[in-house]
Order: sequence, then structure tokens, then C-alpha cells
Amino acid sequence: MISEWNPRPRAFCYSRFIGSPFTLNPPRIGCVKYLNARPLIHGWLGPVDFDHPSALCQKLARGELDVALVSSIEYLRRPQYRIVDGVSISASGSVYSVIVAHRQDLAGIREIAIDPASETSVALLRCLLAERDMHLRLVKDTSAGGQLFIGDQAIRFRQTQSGHRFWDLAEDWKSLTELPFVFALWLVRPEVANAVEIADCLRTLRDENLQRLNQLIARTTDFDSEFCHRYFRENLRFDFGEEEKAGLHEFHRRCLGCGIDVAPDLELDLV
Repeated sequence: MISEWNPRPRAFCYSRFIGSPFTLNPPRIGCVKYLNARPLIHGWLGPVDFDHPSALCQKLARGELDVALVSSIEYLRRPQYRIVDGVSISASGSVYSVIVAHRQDLAGIREIAIDPASETSVALLRCLLAERDMHLRLVKDTSAGGQLFIGDQAIRFRQTQSGHRFWDLAEDWKSLTELPFVFALWLVRPEVANAVEIADCLRTLRDENLQRLNQLIARTTDFDSEFCHRYFRENLRFDFGEEEKAGLHEFHRRCLGCGIDVAPDLELDLV
């Protein structure tokens, strides 16, 4: 499907591949369907499978997609993929859209209802609870004392519900580790032959969208433009540089310490 905010205004990304197999047989690409991904996918020339993070992880693992923007923990679990270097959805401080909403003090609640759509956020929550030495049950019952929200659902909850406190997980991670947290990465299946061309295209797409961020925000009708300016510029980072890589390694280390199912070793296979 092509999202309403993913028009095809120009062929800047595919122009140098005209007549090549890349153009004739475009990659099967998937992307999370959240506001935070728009600077990474807006203007992609070709069909995009927009879905929740956990569903995209499954499709990529089954070989139904060649490339997908998925939860970072997917790479920690299945490091056979290649990572598009230089691009991520990360936060170095408050991310705003990955939160635990609660009415009473965290110390007074016994359960947190989790959102199964993002395994990365659930794993991050487990790591932070372990650091705080808080032994809370993670449940699916929405009547729990706290509730994990991610993505657009978290944004809308914060903007429409009153009487809640919000535990911003990325902000707590930054305070704990002094590192950014990497929420999502572009992963490429190992058998994809033209991974370098695809990665170059995705990096160019990100760069073009960030250079024209005001235009992208002007096309966004489902969220307030003033909020989008703050969210894209202050809450989110779209790089995958040395700090983000260090943050990913630290996340892997803490997942191992919490008994979360990840590969025993982490080496980044970058393209």
C-alpha cells in the first residue's frame, strides 16, 4: 500500500538506477506506520508495506520482505541481517512517544499493561525495571496500574488524556546510560544482492526529507504542525552514528543481563 503521506513527487532516488534490475524489480520494503518514520520513508518510489513493528519483524524473518524498518531488538535476536548504516529512529533524551502512563507513583503499582506491537519497547521497559529493582508484572490487562504506549497511540494518549503521569522510557535510558536509545533500524535480508544500492537510496531519502522537513510537515494532516516540528527536531534522531551504535551495544548487554532472548554476541553488519 502507499500511504496518503507517501506521494511520489520526484524520482530523485531511483534516477541513477533507471534500466537496472533495481528499477525493474524494486525491493519488497516494509515500514512501521508511525509518525516517527515519515522522514525515512516519505517519497519512496514504489509500494510500501506499512504495519506494526512486530508484524514487520515476522514478515522480514519469513522472507516476505527484502528490507524493513523494524524494532532494533530484531537485529539483536537475528544478527544475520545487514543494517543500513547511518540511519535509525533514535532518541537522546525524551522521545515523547514511548511511555508508561500511570496515575499513582510508580512505586505504588504492581502491574504494567504492555503493548505487544513493539518488542523493543517492552525489552527496554524490562531493562529499566531491573535497574530500578522494581519487580512489576507485565500483563495485557489494560486495567493495570500502568500502561505502556508506543508510537502514534502514545502521542494521542498524551494529548487527549488528563490526570496521568508519564514515564518516558528513552529519557530514563539517557539518564541511566548517557547514551541515546535506538528504537528502529533498516534491516536488509542477507540474500538481497543490491543491498548497497538500496542502502544508498534510503540514506538519500532521509537526507532529502530532513532538508525539506517543513514541506513534509505541511503535508501531515493527522497531527498538529507545531507538535511535529518539536517531535522531529527535538525528540527524535534519524542518524545511526557512533553514539547510537554504542547505545545499541549497551542495550544488548542489558538485555543479556535481564535474560531477554537475544544473540550472545553482537557485531554490526553494516551496508
